[in-house]
Amino acid sequence: MIVPYLTIATSTKRGRGVFTTKNIPANTVIEISPVIVLSVKDRSAIEKTKLHDYIFEWGTSKKKGCVALGYVSLYNHDYEANCEYDMDYKNELITITTVKKIKKGEDLFVNYNAKPDDKTKVWFNAK
Repeated sequence: MIVPYLTIATSTKRGRGVFTTKNIPANTVIEISPVIVLSVKDRSAIEKTKLHDYIFEWGTSKKKGCVALGYVSLYNHDYEANCEYDMDYKNELITITTVKKIKKGEDLFVNYNAKPDDKTKVWFNAK
């Protein structure tokens, strides 16, 4: 499920991103998408490709990976994200929920650390 007012567009300095075409209240589920779970071996192989930037750690041990379908892999990162994601390991789903009010035309962000305000450096900012 992806709400119909989300769209993919060019994001300033961030490549493609997910945007909204209408105002969205805080605490709104905007996407629930299935994932393709990767074994530890498959994750290791994919991490050597361009897909590395689009997969998620998966499972309670975080050793597996997953490819999220829908728009999930296109949300850009921000340390003060306006959305968060929740992983449902049992049902193999990722849910995106707004954590702030978002105005029409805004870029939607998740924090790649899994918590909207976690300031831990992510892999592409760790240098």
